[in-house]
Order: sequence, then C-alpha cells, then structure tokens
Amino acid sequence: MFHWVSAAITLPTIAFSGQIFFRNAWSALRAGRLNMDVPISLAILLAVVTSLWETSLSGEHAYFDAAIALTFFLLTGRYLDHRTRSIARSAAEELAALEVPRAWRLTDDGEEQVSVADLRIGDLLRVRPGGRMPVDGEIAEGQSELDRSLLTGETVPVYAAPGTLVSAGEVNLTGPLLVRASAVGRETSLHRMADLVAVAESGRANYTPLADKAAKLYAPGVHILSALAFVGWYLYTQDFRVALNIAAAVLIITCPCALGLAVPAVTTAASGRLFRKGLLIKDATALERLSEIDTVVFDKTGTLTAGAPEVTNVEDFTRADLEIALALAEGSSHPLSVALTTALRARGLAPAPVTGITEVPGHGTQGLWQGRRVRLGRAAWVGGGSSDLTATWLAVGDGPAQVFTFADSLRDGAEETVSALIKAGKRVILISGDSTAAVEALARRLGIPQWIAEALPQDKAARIKALTDEGARVLMVGDGLNDTAALAGAHVSISPATALDAARVASDIVLLGNSLAPLPEALTLSKKATRRIRENFAIATWYNVIAVPLAIAGLCSPLIAALAMSASSITVSLNALRLR
Repeated sequence: MFHWVSAAITLPTIAFSGQIFFRNAWSALRAGRLNMDVPISLAILLAVVTSLWETSLSGEHAYFDAAIALTFFLLTGRYLDHRTRSIARSAAEELAALEVPRAWRLTDDGEEQVSVADLRIGDLLRVRPGGRMPVDGEIAEGQSELDRSLLTGETVPVYAAPGTLVSAGEVNLTGPLLVRASAVGRETSLHRMADLVAVAESGRANYTPLADKAAKLYAPGVHILSALAFVGWYLYTQDFRVALNIAAAVLIITCPCALGLAVPAVTTAASGRLFRKGLLIKDATALERLSEIDTVVFDKTGTLTAGAPEVTNVEDFTRADLEIALALAEGSSHPLSVALTTALRARGLAPAPVTGITEVPGHGTQGLWQGRRVRLGRAAWVGGGSSDLTATWLAVGDGPAQVFTFADSLRDGAEETVSALIKAGKRVILISGDSTAAVEALARRLGIPQWIAEALPQDKAARIKALTDEGARVLMVGDGLNDTAALAGAHVSISPATALDAARVASDIVLLGNSLAPLPEALTLSKKATRRIRENFAIATWYNVIAVPLAIAGLCSPLIAALAMSASSITVSLNALRLR
C-alpha cells in the first residue's frame, strides 16, 4: 500500500516538474539529434516505470524516491542556468525602435504629419529642434547643429547648413531644418546598422558551450551502456525484472545531474562574485568566452572617457571675461556651453550683465555688454583661429577672440585597466568615430599602441570581423549606437550601464558602476571559472568510471544509484563554491 501512496505522490509531481526535460528531449529526437535532456528524461521515466512494475507485482522495492531525487537535482541545475541567461531581446530590434514613428512633411497646402512608412524619396520634411532625423537626406533650408554621437561617436555637435548630409537617428539641436529625403524605410543608415547587428547576432549564436559539447559525447554512451546491461542480464538470468532493474540503475547512475550542474553552479558562483564587483553577467556562456579573450577593443567616448567635456584652461582668462562667457553660455543648451556653465558656476562666478542674448543656430550666442557686442561660439563666426582641440571661442567687442579648450575626462580606472590588460599580454586597440586629434591624444595618454579614428559603425563591425578572421578572440567594450554591430559581432562584449539600450542588449556583460577597474578581474575570474567547469566535468567523469561498472555488475539498486548520483551533484556544487 505504501508503494501505491508513493506512486500517487510521484506521478503528478514528475508529470509537472519534468515537463521541461520531456519537451526538450522530444524536440531533440524529432529533429534527429541527442541532447542532455534525452538521457535525463529516460532516467526519470525508467525509474518511474520500474517502480510501477515492481509495485504492480507486489515487489519489495520501488524507486519513486529515486525519480523525485533525480528531478530535484536536475531542476536545481536548470534553475541556476536560467538565472544567468541573457535577456531574450534582440539588439537589432532595439535599433529599429529608435526610428521616428512620424514626421512632418511639407505639401502644397502647408505641412502634414505622416507615418515614416509613407515617406518617399524626394519628400521635404521639417525637423524641429530636439527632433530626431526620420530619414537620410540633405538639408535644404536652415542652420543648426547636429548631435551625431550615437551614430558616429563624435563628441562635439556638428554644424549643419544647406547642403549638409544627414542620417536617420541624428538629433537636431538648435534650429529648425528642412530636409530633402534621399533614403527612407529600410534603406536608411539606421536600418542598415540594424541589419549589420542582426548578422553579427546570428554569428554569435553558433558558439557551442562546453556543456553541449559534453552532451554530444555523453548521451549516446549512456544509452548504449544501459541497453547492453539490459540485454546482457536478460540473456544471463532470463529474468525481465532483474534486467530492467539493472538497466534502470545504470541509467540513473549515469544520469547527467553532475554534468547538468557543472556549468550553471560555476556560472552562478562567478556571476555573484562579479556582481558584487560591479559587473552583471547576462549570458550563461559569457564567462566561457571571456576566458578565451586575447584582444580587447575599446570605444572612446563614454567608455574610456566619461563622455562629458571639461574646460581645461579657465586660468587663461580674466574674471571679467569669465563672467561674460558665463552669461552667454547660460543662454545655450550646447554641450560645450553646458560644460562651461558648470565649470564657471563651480568657481563661484556670477554672470555679467549681458543684455539681448540670442542664440544663432549653428554658430553660438551673442549679446551686448557695456555697449559692446560679445560672442561665444564657433571660431569662424567669432573670428578665432584654428584648433586641433575641442574648443569654443569668446570675443568681446573688437578685441581678439580667446579660446576655451575642452577635454573629455577619463572614466575612473581607465588608465589602470588598460595598463593591466597590456601587462597581461592582451592586445589593446582603440576604435572611435571621433576626430584623429582627439583619438590620438587619448591613445598616447593611455599607452594604447593601435588606434583608429573617424570610424563609422560599419567600419567598427568590419574591424571586429577582420580580427576574428585572423583568429583573434575579441572583447569589445563600447556604449554607443555606433558600437552596437561591433558589440554583437565580438566574441564577447561589455557595455556600461549608462549605454544606449541597444548597446546594452547587444552586450553579454553590463558594467554597473562608473569604473573600468572590474574588467581585468573579470578576465582573471573567467579563467578560474572555466577551470572549475573542467574540474566539474572531470569529477562527473570519474564518478561514472567508478560507479557504472558497479551498476552493470548488479551491485547497485536504483535507490543506491540515485544516492550516488546525488553525492556527485553535491560534490560538483561544493567545487563551484570555491569561486566565491
């Protein structure tokens, strides 16, 4: 009677809890292949069938507890695995989501708001300040400045006037523009970038984790051993019950619980440690891939640098000039004006009494101070000279123009991280869409021997592919829309938490804090984690080498087999905890 009560408890439990294994195994068999869930499902089902057989014949031994124990340990491993799975969103979909849904089109009767799907080449569109470009095209009327940082990585807004080419996704900052469409829909640069990302994502999906490699070898061997044990004992004893019990014991004792825990137990332990250091592991295979890295490619703006300009030469100006500059800077939302305002306010300065302040789109701000015209803005408009550095110019009356220079501050830990990577023998490369002068200056400051400037998104992705084709295992670290294809195409990728959604989704690891310092430790820990995974595989293998002959010899009942399997699973889990 007790066996029937056990059956009444076990059958619904197995039917519900084992669904994930049964469905995956059935899908694999229908596709004509084997995966780890095939021997798992057979072991659970055979333990249940054997127990029902024994119970129906009023036998002394039933092994429902073995079936429950199997399912418990296997679900534990599956739970740990799912904790470290990546968010199932596509970076290509995130890029497509950046497309402007509607646009203002000029007609003979005025203007109308239409869906971007209804736009055609040659349409004349109005893009207001703060708006994102809905198409690729050419400016037909108006002057402004464009924020291209998401697409190209350029830190400074670009002056735009009639004849300037624009791309979908760029942001109009200061003045209204009329844009003549030259590419719409899937032909825009934004959609072409999404296509690049989709291709890169499909390439990464071809990576085969260690556990899957082990399953290809393990599953057929388990089935063959169990079948041979059944046939051999049936021929020897002519007793179906004895042969079935021994076959069940072999299948249970070889059930890949330890193998199923080998990777997720280590990944969970390592992910927890890295999370405490400020790194979020999104993909279960990221640590395996990170341990293989020999080349690290960095983006510049927002990755190695903080992405916010800082004034470098305030001391070169008189207090009066600084107060005039502050008054003019507060009249603009330009990133350099905002940075200048922040720096001067931090020094306790107050704006000079400048009147009639106006912003001239694409040029700068101007006003009157003590009857003299004062200007803050671009060199050509103010009357300044040329500068290789990021700069804005100040002119007071008829006096000579003076230059404020800016530099992008380094992200915390950037110098130490690059130095540690180079000392560890990694090849470090800087790729940026920023100007040659800015990229070269940063590369020299950090000691990076290889750098590429003015790189378009497709250039970055092509460089990653070229490195991969040369046999390199590339870690890409970037944060911008222009980095997304490169992030998706790299062997493994990291983005800061401040990165654009598309970049974060394309990456395998997210840097939660402001410092790059956890990166070298992540590389070191990934190698330790991979060693622990291989150790766990070795533990599981030696367990089978010892236990399987005992089961085949008939020296292990299914219950003892389940206990032995549990012991190996616990050993694997304890070994993984050494990473904490």
